[in-house]
Amino acid sequence: MLGPSFTGAADKKKKRPAPVVSPTIHQDRTVTFRIKAPAADKVSVSGEMLKGKIELTKGKDGIWSATTDPVPPGLYGYNFSVDGLKMIDPGNPELKPMRSPKTSVLHIPGGNPYDFQNVPHGTVHLHNYHSEPINRYREMLVYTPPGYETEEKEYPLLVLQHGHSDSYETWIAYGKAHWILDNLIAAGKAKPMIVLMLDGHPIPESYGGGRSPENTEELRKDLMQAALPMVESLYRVKPGRENRAIAGLSMGGLHSLTIGLNELDTFSTIGAFSAAPPDSAALKKALDNANQTNNQLKLLWIACGEDDFLLKENQTFTKTLTEAGIDHTFILTQGSHSWPVWRGYLADFVPLLFQ
Repeated sequence: MLGPSFTGAADKKKKRPAPVVSPTIHQDRTVTFRIKAPAADKVSVSGEMLKGKIELTKGKDGIWSATTDPVPPGLYGYNFSVDGLKMIDPGNPELKPMRSPKTSVLHIPGGNPYDFQNVPHGTVHLHNYHSEPINRYREMLVYTPPGYETEEKEYPLLVLQHGHSDSYETWIAYGKAHWILDNLIAAGKAKPMIVLMLDGHPIPESYGGGRSPENTEELRKDLMQAALPMVESLYRVKPGRENRAIAGLSMGGLHSLTIGLNELDTFSTIGAFSAAPPDSAALKKALDNANQTNNQLKLLWIACGEDDFLLKENQTFTKTLTEAGIDHTFILTQGSHSWPVWRGYLADFVPLLFQ
């Protein structure tokens, strides 16, 4: 006896509509964005690849669309505005990891240091752990360089921190730090290294106050007493402070400056990308002992864009360092407080490490 047939029931079901594909990158590098919003009255798209916003046109099927002018190769964040509601592109699975996700990702390869290239690639590891010193559940990513699994040697370590609205995943998913490292290592421009990326909001309610001394101190305790010892126990990390660096962007720059300059027995190199600089009181020990600080620092590297809203704070901070007699490098570049700038800073900073 034949079993029951479900063909008839399936035939009666309404066919699932085809998904809306967005964005579509054309050969001339123009890009078409689409979103289905039949009840909407007004839809626009804005992003790092556009000057201002582009209004979308509604089709009879309720799908709105617009095509840009040619877009230069790059990695861009963008979002839709649907009747005033800022939202991700539901047709695009590529999202920027954020505390409140609202940014989709457009990647047009074309010879940039963060593009995927046909070179040996490292590995990104995810770790979940309970941080005893702060009594919290935590997550972190660890990058190991190409060849780590097949070689027995030890590697220096970079701690790399994200900005205020982002998460520990953002340096990989949107910053493409792993591809930047892979490409620089393959070109012989950077030393192979391990990279540790931590969540910069150890106090969950610190979102909105990630620059607070309390949040920074929680991060310092977690890093120094839990995350760093765990990484050193699980990975072949080269010993010695000369093999430790810490760097970060925006809020992560504040964390890197504060932790790094107060933990010079652990870190010899510090990088701050468009940092929200800490108050002088948080760095009193380092500022009051310039000779000792300079003897311990191999490099204090600070960079900021000329259109960055934190430029004045960075200029004031570097003036404070100069007046205190602290050796440092300050780089003023083009650009604003944005990821296209920070990817470039990482590509410039990494070759300076562990030389």
